[in-house]
Amino acid sequence: MDRKIELLRSVPLFESQGQRGIDEISRLVRVVDLPAGRRVVTEGEPGHDFFVIASGSVRIERSGRHLRTLGAGDFLGEIALIDGGPRTATAMTETDAQLLVISQTDFGVLLERFPEIQETVLQALAQRIRHLDPDAA
Repeated sequence: MDRKIELLRSVPLFESQGQRGIDEISRLVRVVDLPAGRRVVTEGEPGHDFFVIASGSVRIERSGRHLRTLGAGDFLGEIALIDGGPRTATAMTETDAQLLVISQTDFGVLLERFPEIQETVLQALAQRIRHLDPDAA
């Protein structure tokens, strides 16, 4: 449990949380270690988890085209959980990576109980939409 607490404290998404918040979030999160080259999510498939990258890098592709590379502190998977649609991109670890994984049900709990996290996730979602579709603004 101490390792999970340390990881949560090191992630910017959770930095505004005090000890009580970190303890509560730690009950929602599982830690997953993945080797380089492992698929995290696949474009077009249903989404069931939200991921926060604790360490390593994850390559994001749509239709086989590289969109961006995410690193420690970044997160992914929120779009499919928010709108209930399929994954909008494929994510693959570029390096060995450690991910914090939150199930769809617990993602809803996280956003409901921690409005500042909800705001950060929604701001990132809006930025991703603007990045993918400049006319969306």
